[in-house]
Amino acid sequence: MDMIMNILQEIRPECDFASSNDFMNDGLLDSFDMVSLVTELEEKYSILIDPLDMVPEYFSSVSAIASLVRKSGADVQN
Repeated sequence: MDMIMNILQEIRPECDFASSNDFMNDGLLDSFDMVSLVTELEEKYSILIDPLDMVPEYFSSVSAIASLVRKSGADVQN
C-alpha cells in the first residue's frame, strides 16, 4: 500500500492522507484527483479500472483504493 500512498502524495503533496478517515469527505480528493489517481494506478499496476468503479467509496482510504486495485486484477502489497 506504500505505492498507493506515494501516488496520493504526488497528486496532492499538501494533504495529510495518513490522518484522514475519508479522503473524499475530508476534501483531500475531488473528482479531478480521482481521474488522476486512476490514471496513475492503471500505469503503476498495469491494470484497467472499470469506469463503473469510479465511485467515491473506492477513493475514501488507502485500503479502499487497494480494494479497487485488487478488484481490477493487481496484487497490492501491504
